[in-house]
Amino acid sequence: MNGRRLGYDAARLELRQAQKDARDAAVAARVARAEAARVNAQRAASQADAAAVTASRRALREAQLASRAAAAQVRAARARISAERMALGTGSVLPLERLRTRHESVLARWIAYETDPGLAVAYPAMSDARQPHTAAFLVIVERAREQRPPEGGRVTASDYSQYRQSVDDLEHAFDLAERSARGERVQQELPDALWEAARGFAERSTDMLNRTAELLGEWTSRRRER
Repeated sequence: MNGRRLGYDAARLELRQAQKDARDAAVAARVARAEAARVNAQRAASQADAAAVTASRRALREAQLASRAAAAQVRAARARISAERMALGTGSVLPLERLRTRHESVLARWIAYETDPGLAVAYPAMSDARQPHTAAFLVIVERAREQRPPEGGRVTASDYSQYRQSVDDLEHAFDLAERSARGERVQQELPDALWEAARGFAERSTDMLNRTAELLGEWTSRRRER
């Protein structure tokens, strides 16, 4: 499935998943609300302490926030379907090629910090995996590389969706790393699991240097082939 409908079909797949997640989150919020009510009743009957009430209220708040976030994801997925539907009739470049171009664009911006002496001196954090945001970006560089469909291979809507998410994450992580390297105060806007992976990546400094060199070589080779 490498044609014009690939982005649209992937967006429909993402909407179905977002709707399922939203339903699950709504159920979890209702369960948390019932549990909070139960604990409050027990507290009134002196069968539960203040700590239990506080914990149940915290769980309810978290469940409600998760439910609202899931609902927002449904809205975003619907908007993406609309955008992809419009692109079906107007775009001359196929969805996968657009995505590969976005991927290459981020890599080109990153490699400028690796190869331009002036940028390397001015912003050394962009090449330092001990910096949290740089390490997180390098983890996603790896992930996007692994999920990038091979040239000429069969690509399903699910494959495309995963690759598109990786490219979205790559762009976001690069923006955070760049802003941090330039001295801006950047908050932790990436998932906890990614920070864990980034810490492990930073600890393997030798592996990181070798892998970065490999990525640079791969990117350069692809550019020469075009």
